[in-house]
Amino acid sequence: MLPIDPAEALPDDARALYETIRTMPIVSPHGHCDPSWWAQDTPFPDPAELLIVPDHYVFRMLYSQGVALSDLGVGVPRAERDPRAIFRLFAKHWDSFLGTPSRGWLEHTLYRTIGVETPLAEDSADAVFDEISARLAEPGFRPRRLFERLGIETLATTDAALDPLKAHDAIAASGWGGHIIPTFRPDDVLDPARPGHRDNLHRLGAMTGCDIGRYSGFLEALRQRRAAFRARGATATDHDVPVLATTWLDPQEIGALYDRALQGGLDADGARRFYGHMLVEMAQMSAEDGMVMQIHAGSRRSTNAALRASHGPDMGADIPVAMDWVGGLDALLNRVGNDPALRVVLFTLDEASYARELAPMAGHWPCLRLGPPWWFHDSPNGIRRYFDRVVETAGYRNLAGFNDDTRAVLSIPARHDMWRRCVGLHLAEQVRAGLFGRAEAERLAAWLACDAARDTYRLKGTH
Repeated sequence: MLPIDPAEALPDDARALYETIRTMPIVSPHGHCDPSWWAQDTPFPDPAELLIVPDHYVFRMLYSQGVALSDLGVGVPRAERDPRAIFRLFAKHWDSFLGTPSRGWLEHTLYRTIGVETPLAEDSADAVFDEISARLAEPGFRPRRLFERLGIETLATTDAALDPLKAHDAIAASGWGGHIIPTFRPDDVLDPARPGHRDNLHRLGAMTGCDIGRYSGFLEALRQRRAAFRARGATATDHDVPVLATTWLDPQEIGALYDRALQGGLDADGARRFYGHMLVEMAQMSAEDGMVMQIHAGSRRSTNAALRASHGPDMGADIPVAMDWVGGLDALLNRVGNDPALRVVLFTLDEASYARELAPMAGHWPCLRLGPPWWFHDSPNGIRRYFDRVVETAGYRNLAGFNDDTRAVLSIPARHDMWRRCVGLHLAEQVRAGLFGRAEAERLAAWLACDAARDTYRLKGTH
């Protein structure tokens, strides 16, 4: 028996609000899908490649159950994978996902988006694999048709500063009308703690023709890359901040730190100071060119050293940690935070900071918007906690709406649907409590479903 639609379990008043936003366009302003999918528009190769291999939400749970990532095809060349064996292994551990948001996303993806008619279980793995494979061979499941069929209005990818953006150029040259835009992710050239930073600086100089032997030339190279992204539709930057400690250094100190970074000679403290200064430089550039600045903080990356050594980063071993947002953003906000042209979206895995720091900060600084619950907290209970902790201080108009932050394209409608159900629940509770009426709730529902993301990321909607 297939699971019921979770919307059917909503109270009547919450369901009614959800129905007003259920079919609104999907705005996905931050995520990690591969733009080459839409540039090439070739069929997705197999169910394992589509649902398991790229999705750290999925394989981290399986890894916790003792499943080797290589057995799931992670880090294995596609030609050497056995997709059916990977899918069987996934199905064997299907019950491990009970109680997690991933289970809900996967069920939505399997039964509602793909249209699988066989309930997934260990003994039905081959049948479900075959059903999915048959769907993937249909024209309606090729990337561009799927994008249109799912009602995606805008999708932003996340692209390194040194990415030549050829896939985005190919999409534009194809004449297809899907709105897929890049996002400028410059951490590899901003953070000296990242592997290969010195080589990346030299690659940046070669790509732009700027004299990166001088700090001023480095800044000019960054401006050129930002402009190249904007020319392809980008409206935002994104920054992974392991330790949030913005600072503003005098020209002599930042110049000296840059010279040492160029030689690969910065210690950990120097690297933190350099990156802290560069985040302020990025905020100033955002005030100049209008790109929305996203900061993701509150995560200790790659805590499994052996896994990082064997497979690299982004293998599901990132863990929430506490973060000092007030102190960490002090230099940035007191230098640029009152500029009406600046917009900064804050994301955290440190839930304790919602009510303590982030909501009060967003309720004061005109440049700040609160991003939705991120990663581990992108769940029904996480969303409920988020609304309970931030709305009374930040209000609704200082929230950035929703983004799915996914690498798995078919999870996009599932995640947005979950958010919209939670919006209906939250607003119905507010109406029941007498805080505002049904008309206000309907306006807020549309804001939280689509309009806040359009406004925050300076996107044109299809109203």
